[in-house]
This record gives sequence, C-alpha cells and structure tokens, in this order.
Amino acid sequence: MAAASAAPLAINGAVRMGPTSQAYLEGSRVRETKALIAELCRQFYHLGWVSGTGGSITIKVHDDSIPKPHQLIVMSPSGVQKERMMEEDMYVLSPSGSVLFEPLAKPWPHKPPKCSDCAPLFLKAYEMRNAGAVIHSHGMESCIVTMINPSSKEFRITHMEMIKGIQGHGYYDELIVPIIENTAHERELTESLAAAIKAYPKTTAVLVRNHGIYIWGDSWISAKTQAECYHYLFDAAIKLHQLGLDWSTPSHGPIQRLSGVSSNHRDSKVSVKAATSNNGIEPSRRCIVLDIEGTTTPISFVTDVLFPYARDCVGKHLELTYDSAETQDDIKLLRAQVQEDLENGIAGAVPIPSDGDKEEVIAALVANVVAMIKADRKITSLKQLQGHIWQTGFERNELEAVVFDDVPNALEKWHALGIKVYIYSSGSRLAQRLLFGNTNYGDLRKYLCGFFDTTIGNKKETKSYIEIRESLGVDNPSEVLFITDVYQEATAAKAAGLEVIISVRPGNGPLPENHGFKMITSFSEI
Repeated sequence: MAAASAAPLAINGAVRMGPTSQAYLEGSRVRETKALIAELCRQFYHLGWVSGTGGSITIKVHDDSIPKPHQLIVMSPSGVQKERMMEEDMYVLSPSGSVLFEPLAKPWPHKPPKCSDCAPLFLKAYEMRNAGAVIHSHGMESCIVTMINPSSKEFRITHMEMIKGIQGHGYYDELIVPIIENTAHERELTESLAAAIKAYPKTTAVLVRNHGIYIWGDSWISAKTQAECYHYLFDAAIKLHQLGLDWSTPSHGPIQRLSGVSSNHRDSKVSVKAATSNNGIEPSRRCIVLDIEGTTTPISFVTDVLFPYARDCVGKHLELTYDSAETQDDIKLLRAQVQEDLENGIAGAVPIPSDGDKEEVIAALVANVVAMIKADRKITSLKQLQGHIWQTGFERNELEAVVFDDVPNALEKWHALGIKVYIYSSGSRLAQRLLFGNTNYGDLRKYLCGFFDTTIGNKKETKSYIEIRESLGVDNPSEVLFITDVYQEATAAKAAGLEVIISVRPGNGPLPENHGFKMITSFSEI
C-alpha cells in the first residue's frame, strides 16, 4: 500500500525525503525495524510470550534527525503466527497512529491483514512515556501473578537482584507494577492503562489481570531487557509463593496467616508455622502503616533540616543536573503544576518560560519551588524534586536522618513477629527510602516492606487508605494499624476500616478534645 508523498526536507544543507514519503517508507531504516520485529517475535514465541497469535511488539524507527515523538512506528499485525512473520507483514504508522503502510493479503488459510489490536495501548505508552518500543506479552508468569491475590491492584517485590534491570530501580528498592482489570476487547483497556501510567509515574509496565503485561522502554533493547527481568521476577514470585515464602518482604520469610483466615492446603501448613514460630504468640495485626513526620521522626528535623536544605540547594541542583533525564522529568512535572497554579490563582506561582534560556528557566523554577516549600504544599511535583535533592545530600554525607529512639527496636520486634511494616508519607517514595536508609541508627529499610506516597492519594482522604488496604491484600481492614500524629489523617483511615493510633511526640500539633483515638508517646507501648 503506497504512502502519501511528501516534499524533500533540507537537513544541515543536505536534501532528504520526508519520513512519510514513499522513498523513506521503503528505505533501510524502516526495513531494518520491520526485520527486527520479526526476529524478536520469533524469540518471544519460544519464550512463551506470544504463542497462539497473542502478544505483540512495536518499535519506533530510530532516526537521529527526527525527534522521537515524530518518528514513524512499526507494529506487528494481529491474529497471525508470530514466529512465522516476515518483514513484509508489518504495519507502518504515523506518530498519531494513522496507517501509512499495510501488508498485502495472503491466500487462504491466512486471514486478511489487520493491525495489532494493541495499537491504541501502544500509542498511549508512546504519548505518555515518550517510549521507543513497547512489548505486549501473554507470558504465563505475567498472568499467574495477578491471580494469586485477586483483589490486589499492585504487584510488589523487593530485594531481588533482577530488580536492578528495571529502569530507575536498585536491589533495595521495592518494585511496584500496577494491575488493571481485563476486558473482553483489547482496545477497551486503553483508558485504564492510561490511568495506571498517570498514577504510577515511575512504572515501565502495567499488568492486566488474567491476561498479560505491557512493557515499554526508551529503545527496543531497553524494552526487551526489562521484559526479561519482569518475567524472571514474576516467575520467582510464583515459585516463592509455592514454597510458602513472601516475595514482597526483604527477608522473603514465611507467609504470615492469622487463624480463621481461609487458605489453601499449602498455605494452611505455612499458617501453622507462622502461628507457632514466636513462642506461641500469634500476631494481632498483619500490617502496620506508619506516618513519618511527628510519628517516626521529629517534625523539627523535617522543618528545620530537610526543607531548608532543599530550598537552599534547589538552584544548584538544577544547574548541575539540568540536562539529565531525571531532572527534565522533574521540570516537566513542575511546569504542569505551575500552569495549574496560575490558572487557579495560587499565590507565589510565576510563569516558567517555555523558550527562555537555561538561567531564566531555573530562576523561575526556584521561585516556584521556594513558594511551594513555604506553603508546605503536599504535591507530587515538589516532593519528587525534593527527593532528588535530598538524595544528593545523603550521598555527600551532608544529611543524616533522625528517628525517635524507640523506633529501631519496635521495627525489629514487629519484623520478628512477621508483621509487615509500611510507610505512608507525603514525601516521595525516594525520599522515604533515603530517610530510613540513612538514619542515626543506620539503615532501617530491612525492616520495611514498602512505601506509599501521595501518588496513591491525599493523606486526608478515605479513598487513599482504601487503596492502601486493597493493595496490601488483607481480608479484614482492621488487620491494618495506621499510626499518625494528624487528626484528619486518623479520621480518614478510620473511615476506611483501619485500626488507628495517634502518635503524641514533642513538637507535634494540638489535637481536638475528645477525639476518641488511642494515643501513644512511644512505639514500645504497642
């Protein structure tokens, strides 16, 4: 099928055909990308990712002279034997998704050519993540991990070497992959996939329950490498579960069960072990969720140390890291937030030049960040940038986090009892990991199973705690204890069914009279 013609383009004095011209579509770059997809699909077939004509892959035609958002898209067809595909079977799409080239029909018993049913989802990953390639796998591992806990909306795993193969993650990090519900038709997943991408800004994959997974990367190599790591981690999680071990905790110890909780035969054996492994003491709770400021850490450390450090170093940080992908992502989030602030008349918001020089952009960013910090705003764009600034501070030993003296012993005790401990703070997950990894008592992350921040929701909204409760997979919300110093947070968590205790520490704010919550001054009282 012929493509629309286009006028030649002048590039650095040379003349070349536009990317939608017939000559370009038949050129070496497009042909090589088509051949690459055919080769990868054969590999993926033997891995069990694209059997039964399922699964798909798409790659952008790399061309240094064309910005990635404007590069052509090559996509595998739908409903064909992936291991038998040839270069001429591929579709070529414009950046907006219009078909520029489609393969010729083949004789019976081949079906008429059809572009991948995944096309709308692939386009979302390209649009929202500026990806260079997207892989859709039907691998058995990616299906089963979504079925182990049918109510969970996330897959979580930590302390596994292969996590390092996932962009932006290290061995000690908790890898979180959102799970969306399957639909009868692939295209109907587009909206929920887009919502998951937006809600999890660091994820490079989305699981579809009882179906498979979508994985993207900056290039086909990045997407393929991460796909291999994800499938390895899913397979490891399944095998650990079969052994009665919990893949979501740092120690990967026995799965903890409470008496009276239904389980299968294998888990029943684990349950007996868990109930008798602590001198006959059965844990009264399965999970504890902790606030940071005023609960594990003095408010003064945050207000007098962390915030001033971020405020004073923001300009230097932006200057030194301005061209990095990480900082450019931070700036993108800040631009969107500032634009919203300007539209809503938020005090302190100043326009950020879209085409100004580096110094002008940084000056505007600093002004906005300083105003946000002064107003103590709990917004993702600010928290993400602060986390990156603090990361530099901890790496240079310019910062050391402070926790109350009773915290380390309590964390160690709860860990020994098999109780999972999580953090929920308005600070970013990165900032939380930095804080507990660099305390005055050393690295405490080995006692923590995960981190929640405001990407899951505002801390004063009940729906946030419902999301946390569901992602933890508990059978009864009262099995989760939430500890905070903020009355509004306590009220929201209680409305979600969680057990709540208010932390009373030096420097904490006043509480309403007759608030009705149990109070503690030390974790040793729990």
